[in-house]
Amino acid sequence: MASNATASSGIVKKVASLIKSGQAKNIVVLTGAGISCASGIPDFRSPGGMYDTLKPELLTASDNEKAEMKYDPTTVVSWDLFKNNQLPYLEVRRPFILGLAKRQWKPTLSHHFLSMLNDRQMLRRIYTQNIDGLDYQLDTVPNNKIIPVHGSLGRIECEFCKNEMDLENFHHLLETSIKDIYKLPNVQAPQKSNNILCPKCSKPGVKPATVLYGSSLPSIFFEKVEDDLPKCDLCIVIGTSLTVFPAASVPSAVSQNCPRVLINRDRVGDCFDFTSKRDFFLQGNCDEVVFDLITELGWLEDLKTLLKLSSPILCESAMMYLKKKVV
Repeated sequence: MASNATASSGIVKKVASLIKSGQAKNIVVLTGAGISCASGIPDFRSPGGMYDTLKPELLTASDNEKAEMKYDPTTVVSWDLFKNNQLPYLEVRRPFILGLAKRQWKPTLSHHFLSMLNDRQMLRRIYTQNIDGLDYQLDTVPNNKIIPVHGSLGRIECEFCKNEMDLENFHHLLETSIKDIYKLPNVQAPQKSNNILCPKCSKPGVKPATVLYGSSLPSIFFEKVEDDLPKCDLCIVIGTSLTVFPAASVPSAVSQNCPRVLINRDRVGDCFDFTSKRDFFLQGNCDEVVFDLITELGWLEDLKTLLKLSSPILCESAMMYLKKKVV
């Protein structure tokens, strides 16, 4: 990846100049799984990820439901299954939900870059395709500037009546009601899973507010893109394959004069024309590319401050990288 960073140094300068010019005052950012990779967040779709390693026989489900999940692993997070059986979703997601609650995973350097943009009053909105909720750990970015396109594990609601539940209460119920199918060390869990009932409608629909397969996206996504994209003066896309719609339509929906930056390992998105003057491709690992951009922007002092904190706010990988690069 070092060669990529060197090869794109000229483009880094151009993007930094664009930001430093002062013309970017309404930056819209679209993020995908790549922005969270450095944090160690489990990958669902890649080889070795949740779908690839799913073992339906361990889940609390009927023979027919197990057969459906074996044929199509995404069934485990689908509305068709959840409306009849809440338990497989919660059993599969149990360690991820509780790990995030205990801040087992922390934001990456790329996440912090978004906070830096907001601190300088340049950030209009973050549209994240991730459900990991790491964006909400950015203390200086208000929640109303974050749109979790596919929902978030950081909020709990009933899938049937939409009544919200307190996070800590749900986490306690999850620990005491849902079994551990992964046989993780030092984990206390019941031998058998029991439904978590909604205190309002009494149905077993309580879960993190993530979008199930077969369900509609949150209405706020459509409301905000209609308002944000015409005003966007710089669109930054970080760590996404741009294959999941309608989120993938964000960079193509900004005005024709709006500059767009793709930070990714590979070129993606048919909407980009990197031979044009408006589109820029910064190739490489997200955190490494973002560090080069921060350096070119002259914002390194912000990163030096992070190294002095007694309790790190970034993931271990990001902190180790900073210690090597910042002197």
